[in-house]
Amino acid sequence: MSNAFALAVGKTADAALPRLPGAGVAWLGAARHAHLAAFLRDGLPSARGEAWKYTSLRALEQRVFALGDADAATRTVEAQMLALPGVDGPRLVFVNGAFRADLSCIDDLPEGLELQPLARVLARDAESLRATFAATATDAFDRLNAALAGDGVVLRVAAGARIAVPVQLAYFGAPAAGDLAWHDRAVIELGDGAELTLVEQHGDAGPHAHLGTLVSDIRLQRGARLHWDVLQEAGPGATLIRRSAFRLAADAAVTLHALELGGALTRHAITAELEGARARFVTRGVFAPGGRQHLETRLDIRHLARDTASDALWRGVADGRGRGVLHGAITIEAGADGAAAQLGNKNLLLSEQAEIDTQPVLEIHADEVKASHGATVGQLDERALFYLRSRGLPLEQARALLTSAFCRAALDRLDPVPLREHFAVRLARHLPRLAGDSEA
Repeated sequence: MSNAFALAVGKTADAALPRLPGAGVAWLGAARHAHLAAFLRDGLPSARGEAWKYTSLRALEQRVFALGDADAATRTVEAQMLALPGVDGPRLVFVNGAFRADLSCIDDLPEGLELQPLARVLARDAESLRATFAATATDAFDRLNAALAGDGVVLRVAAGARIAVPVQLAYFGAPAAGDLAWHDRAVIELGDGAELTLVEQHGDAGPHAHLGTLVSDIRLQRGARLHWDVLQEAGPGATLIRRSAFRLAADAAVTLHALELGGALTRHAITAELEGARARFVTRGVFAPGGRQHLETRLDIRHLARDTASDALWRGVADGRGRGVLHGAITIEAGADGAAAQLGNKNLLLSEQAEIDTQPVLEIHADEVKASHGATVGQLDERALFYLRSRGLPLEQARALLTSAFCRAALDRLDPVPLREHFAVRLARHLPRLAGDSEA
């Protein structure tokens, strides 16, 4: 590759690889080098490929990032930025991709919960992470992450353990001398019958234009339950690329709520493989690009066993010159008889320059299934606006009320309730005030 991004990766990688956690482990070193070679061979994806059709990386190709932040321990993150209502359990915090013990809370963990930084596990027991690092990666950012991930999360819940308090994973970007690239990885495993509530937070501790990648591998054994809430408020100059890959055994269930608000360019690819009979995957989310933001969410849900179920409901709101992308694919493979799947995506455009691209895809290769999908892109209902204004509401307030109600359907089942209310407040602050309207 000849672009500045790839050249910088190639120059820094040789020096960086020997310093990464677990560098002395032969199989890990070989895997990292293989992932890096594949990335350098194929480079960043282009808009000519279907998976990146709506997200151009041409600007990113011309940028240069330093790898990691040697001064991450000195970066300031205010304590109140970590405070989430209803979330007061164990916590791991990362600043510019580096673990911050002073901001984390991992003492006195509940019985049955293992929670520690990935770098620590790589140094002590790299073999337990072989599956995540040695697996084949086909996406460019997955390859880059597998090659250069320096830290992250290892979270394991023992069979039968029900963790009563939510666990918080917080990732913050902070100003540095220049633009940085950080790469973190999360390995999350729930044993048979285990249950956990997980809150993932992405925040901004000051102006920066860093690149972050986060790959999360999540495995649920038979009958496990995972409730996952994501609040993404990355800095306005940040580029954040994430993949969350779920594998569900028989009778396992995942409920995922996501609020995507921040970043200059963000992409979250969510894949779910329902491998066991009666596995269930539910996802609810809102994405709200404004200004010149580009926010993309990709759902890829695969039904592989009998009587599995999935339910995806997402809302999009775009303002200014913001662009949102929602790709929702459901595949029901041969042998997954009795599967039930539905996907719905409704979107609002609040300005003439805003754009939302939505792609619902449904493939069925089994019999006796129930499946539906649909998507809409439109504007606020003028009749509803007229009704509210006829009751005395100013135009700005009426539009804000309708927009908030439109989004609420995707978040109204989020638990705990104080966290749901916090999500609603953050969304309301992000949505436009419509100050350009001249009418009172």
